[in-house]
Amino acid sequence: MSIAETPAAAKAELKIVEDATCTFCGCVCDDIDLYVDGHTIVEAKRACVLGKAWFLNHEIEDRPSCTIEGQPATVEEGIDRAARILTEAKYPIIYGLSDSPVEAQRVAVSIADWIGGNIDTTTSVCHGPSGMAFQGVGEVTCSLGEVRNRGDMIIFWGSNPAESHPRHFTKYSLMPKGMFLPNGRKDRKCVIVDVRKTKSARAADLFIQIKPRRDFEGLWTLRALAQGLSLDAEVIEEETGVPLDTWRRMMDWMMAAKFGVIFFGMGLTMTRGKHCNSEALLALTRDMNKYTRFTCKPNRGHGNVTGADNVVSWRTGYPFGVNHARGYPRFNPGEYTTSDTLARREADAAMIIASDPMANFSQPAREHLASIPYIALDPKETPTTRHAAVAFTVATYGINTGGTVYRMDDVPIPLRPAFESPHPSDFDVLSGIERRVLELQRQ
Repeated sequence: MSIAETPAAAKAELKIVEDATCTFCGCVCDDIDLYVDGHTIVEAKRACVLGKAWFLNHEIEDRPSCTIEGQPATVEEGIDRAARILTEAKYPIIYGLSDSPVEAQRVAVSIADWIGGNIDTTTSVCHGPSGMAFQGVGEVTCSLGEVRNRGDMIIFWGSNPAESHPRHFTKYSLMPKGMFLPNGRKDRKCVIVDVRKTKSARAADLFIQIKPRRDFEGLWTLRALAQGLSLDAEVIEEETGVPLDTWRRMMDWMMAAKFGVIFFGMGLTMTRGKHCNSEALLALTRDMNKYTRFTCKPNRGHGNVTGADNVVSWRTGYPFGVNHARGYPRFNPGEYTTSDTLARREADAAMIIASDPMANFSQPAREHLASIPYIALDPKETPTTRHAAVAFTVATYGINTGGTVYRMDDVPIPLRPAFESPHPSDFDVLSGIERRVLELQRQ
């Protein structure tokens, strides 16, 4: 039964959580009104289809808060066993964090420091190349509020927000009427560059279907046009699959913009070229600022993956894949990133936080993870929790616990939980593990 069909007397008894924050995707919409009946959310006003599924399908699993080797145990026993696994290991790794609040992420980084292990986030398998490119080229950035109020030229490259971030168009980038864009969509130009015609392409004024794995060539074509260089039309069309006149048309629109924004996704970062693609796009954005105001932002997926990048960067100086074995942080993607340390069978213990590598890592990495003792924290039962030496069932952030998350534009957003969970929060569990690690190291 929807809230509209609920009798008036029952409606009055519902708990209403105003301006709740949805942590499903990187948009982190913080204008959701939740109607709560006990431990059930019956309506999520203003949430998108993904947000409604996130809230309305939420159930607290009837599982022990902790299991050791598959057998129920107290949280205290699990914390002691987890701390011993991590302190006795020679090469421990900590991975995940993208679906945890900032407060828990900070504790996880501290644990990695105390045990001399690796700390890595899911960024390493999605927007990791962007993090590498930011260090090499820099980033011209802005908030989503600026996009809403000023962005008159919106480009999506390798990103499909119509399906991955359903409120992106309506809340931030294309449809809203802004302070300097009183007519909303009519005041904006939109270009979408992708290898296939996605649902997002329907919203574009210009859709450019680039050849697969030719993003680098396309971006450098635009950089050359921005510099006024002459190009061979046949070569450009052969290399990118797009006529030179189409690239010129796009560049003319970019030059005419007052405030341009490029959003890019994994279609750019995880194809051939990887961080070189991201560097080319960041350099293009920088080039455009000779003529007008242009910014770029990655379209991030998980609710607090941006927060994970921020926290690890504050604490170590690097965004992901950081090693503390020598007593100071070292950054080297490919060497210290989790999928690689597992595939090479280097790690001898692990702690997996709010992620499921057993479901999406390579076969060699999954096999090695199953062969070593590891700890898993997750609100749901997953292939990763089922194989864990110690598994904690934790409360869901944003629904059962508060804290802070970061929107994809690096703006911190507070969480307003709907109801409590009988399970501990990941912050509580990680804080307990940190305290026990320090006790064991002092012995």
